[in-house]
Amino acid sequence: MTDKHPGAAPSSPPPHPTHLHTHTFHGLAPGPKLLILGAVHGNEVCGTKAITQLLQDIDSGHLNIERGSVTFVPITNPLAYKRQQRTGERNLNRNMAPSAIAQDFEDRIANVLCPLLDAHEVLLDLHSFHTGGAPFVMIGPQNNSGTLEPFSDADAEMQLALCTGAPRIVEGWLDTYARGVQRRAATPVPAGTARAQTLVTNPNYGVGTAEYMRSRGGYGVTLECGQHDDPQGVQVARHAILQTLALLNMVSQPLETSTTEREILRLVDVTDREHAGDSFAREWRSFDAVQAGDLIGTRHSGAQVTAPHDGFVVFPNPRAEPGQEWFYMARRRTA
Repeated sequence: MTDKHPGAAPSSPPPHPTHLHTHTFHGLAPGPKLLILGAVHGNEVCGTKAITQLLQDIDSGHLNIERGSVTFVPITNPLAYKRQQRTGERNLNRNMAPSAIAQDFEDRIANVLCPLLDAHEVLLDLHSFHTGGAPFVMIGPQNNSGTLEPFSDADAEMQLALCTGAPRIVEGWLDTYARGVQRRAATPVPAGTARAQTLVTNPNYGVGTAEYMRSRGGYGVTLECGQHDDPQGVQVARHAILQTLALLNMVSQPLETSTTEREILRLVDVTDREHAGDSFAREWRSFDAVQAGDLIGTRHSGAQVTAPHDGFVVFPNPRAEPGQEWFYMARRRTA
């Protein structure tokens, strides 16, 4: 038994987590530098659970990292994870950039996470989603020299996306988000803090982990492993990690081959929730098909929100904050 110093006040845990816990393994042969993230959103824990399993496999010798290096971050946003919710003080997977003056917890995490991304070449970011639906993987743009998201590793990124096994591949995130920012900036300020409004009308706010990685010369994908509570999501995440390690020749396990045809969809539009009273017409799932004119939801004012064209509803979020993304629309890639 340890005596306490007389009169010493009992210690209490800090209100916010104070560190980011990472696990790095270096193979003894040269190879790529891979970063694997879980719980960028605190209520998306399939990646956390899969990473925890694989750390045990590595420690027990059942999985050996032979080439290159891999860093696992099981809980990328520890405040959101502690609160068992999507965000801590804001969305960590938006406005991903170092901050000279951190204004919130996620800024402080980004000041650690961005140098970690800088130090790696390939990213696998593991997520899940609100509503039901099959897993899907998000990729960046095709090779281009434009100003929004110039890129030159589209082929390698597509191979990474294919190896995850997700039946759908989705592209077009950043340019679609940028169009939403333009509309958002031109509308009256919704209810909420000035900080929140500044973020959602900032073109850089669409930049998350994968977009930041591409901007630094690397490549990566965001794998949505299924609905938050789907127990199969952990297996989807685990399979993707093992396949990524095999694809990059970091382990001796062979890469599985698949003949399954993948559907490639392109995001083309985003609709914001304008009022807490805005409601969906039904319980939408990502990739539910719609035809032009189909009723998607109703505004608090009574105005109907309908599908602008044939396509698919993606990322429907019935709990979106006013002024933030309510749902996206996608079409099949035609070329």
